[in-house]
Amino acid sequence: MAAGPAPGGFRPRRFALAALMTVLGVNIWTGAPVFAVWVGSKVQEAQGQLSMLAVFTVVVVLAVVVAVLAIALSATGAYYDRLTGRPQGARQAAPWLRSMRGERPQEIAKEHGLTSLEKIMVGSVVGGVLAFEIWFFFFAGSSLPT
Repeated sequence: MAAGPAPGGFRPRRFALAALMTVLGVNIWTGAPVFAVWVGSKVQEAQGQLSMLAVFTVVVVLAVVVAVLAIALSATGAYYDRLTGRPQGARQAAPWLRSMRGERPQEIAKEHGLTSLEKIMVGSVVGGVLAFEIWFFFFAGSSLPT
């Protein structure tokens, strides 16, 4: 008898990791800036008026929160890749940085395409842009005087 899980036995864990990557990825673009502005507003509220300390606080909090989320997202993506059996190896050079002379059909066939983390990040950015466009064109109204 074969030891180990049945094929697809890790699906709930894979789904949970993909959901976590989605939440982390969306929060880089939405939750981190909102949290940084909220912390900055508390600093500004304590001082009574806008100050450079409040602005600096927003910048520092945003940098720290985005760094923590990016590290968590990277670790979650690596764990997901290990769980799904995606080969872990040396970094691949971006296509535009590779020499055209070095391309061989058998090497191109070995590439595995985008990782799940890359797909999730592309989806979150595209979703954010679409949401902004829908808001801008249909709900924002005109800023021109009437």
